Amino acid sequence: MTTTPAADTITMFGAEWCGDCRRTKKQLDELGIEYTYVDLAAEPAAADVAKEISGRTNIPVVVYPDSSHHVEPSNADVEAKLRELSLI
Repeated sequence: MTTTPAADTITMFGAEWCGDCRRTKKQLDELGIEYTYVDLAAEPAAADVAKEISGRTNIPVVVYPDSSHHVEPSNADVEAKLRELSLI
């Protein structure tokens, strides 16, 4: 099953072995943001989707409802985008 991001939600492509992924996931959880988490270890084919979106192989890739995305974002990057979208 290949997961493509839904237009009205946040989708995060990541893996548990990735420290940046764990940090971003924790931030979203602590802010109470609903999102779809795509575990690339469990769904290796989804890595191609993440690469197609970002043009890179780095993770996490966070896709926002406005179709923009971040690759390896800092907490400040994520927070700024969530505020821009009026999600926090």
